[in-house]
Amino acid sequence: MKAFAISKYKGPLQEVNMPEPEVGGNDVLVDVQTAGVNHLDEMIRSGEFKQILRYRLPLTLGNEVAGTVVRAGRSVRGFAPGDTVYARPRRDRIGTFAEWTAIAEEDLAPTPVSLDLTEAGSLPLVALTAWQALIERGNVQPGQKVLIHSGAGGVGSIAIQLAKHLGAEVATTASGSNGAFVRDLGADVVIDYRAQDFEQVLHGYDLVLDTLGGRNLEKSLRVLRPGGRVIGIAGPPDPAFAREMVVNPLVRSVITLLSSGVRRRARKLGVTYEFLFMHASGEQLRKITALVDDGVLRPVVGRVFPFDQTPEALQALGKGGIRGKVVISRDGGRVDD
Repeated sequence: MKAFAISKYKGPLQEVNMPEPEVGGNDVLVDVQTAGVNHLDEMIRSGEFKQILRYRLPLTLGNEVAGTVVRAGRSVRGFAPGDTVYARPRRDRIGTFAEWTAIAEEDLAPTPVSLDLTEAGSLPLVALTAWQALIERGNVQPGQKVLIHSGAGGVGSIAIQLAKHLGAEVATTASGSNGAFVRDLGADVVIDYRAQDFEQVLHGYDLVLDTLGGRNLEKSLRVLRPGGRVIGIAGPPDPAFAREMVVNPLVRSVITLLSSGVRRRARKLGVTYEFLFMHASGEQLRKITALVDDGVLRPVVGRVFPFDQTPEALQALGKGGIRGKVVISRDGGRVDD
């Protein structure tokens, strides 16, 4: 089958021929029709996780998908050929930049009836990230103050909507040109990161969802109330993540050291820092589907590339400036020139 893979870390994403995926008894073979493109794909390509996520090369990239069931394993009960589904495959079974992909049944969910496949393909990874940060980890309650960085991006645009649905007072950072857009999503306070320093404006926040890391993460610690927390998806991994990955003791020690500085500074401020590497969950996706079909969440698709231009799609995402998600499309959904 046709796929887009890397043969070495930091190497180019290239078209290759790969074997059809093996379909286990609990797996579903999906005909990929659209696939979202994420910064995680670039982080994997560049080798940022190579000591933690032990992928075999050549590696087909792609971390979310919408498509049609082709075949179901003998133990699958919830899906049948012809069903339209979407998913974020578990971290050791990525590979949605391909004609077909095999996904565990428990990671799949039916697509929202209110979305086309382009919109559905843009949603699983970013929606699950927002869900796990705000609900599973953050336990956001009505009246709490939540800061979401990069509100016009893939994760941020969904997280703003979800936080508002949960009853939070939502602040976000965005460019001035995206101010009206993020307010329309539900943001109560918008910080133009090009003209304002959010640390000087915001105070007493319960939770920050940090999508940038680095100095932005350090500053985010200082806008929290005592007992508040930063949940980061771009900052250094923490000890809990190292334990979850079940890597050898030496690598666990190295990972722990990576975040020791930021965790120490957080403790001095009376706040906490947690790293989130979101996990696959068909159960959570079904709850997200209900919110989408109820009109609570709406995906934001910024640009669509044909399947043959998957490398260009990844490059475009890296250049920035795209509102919402980049999606690749094989056969169906709208395609932007």
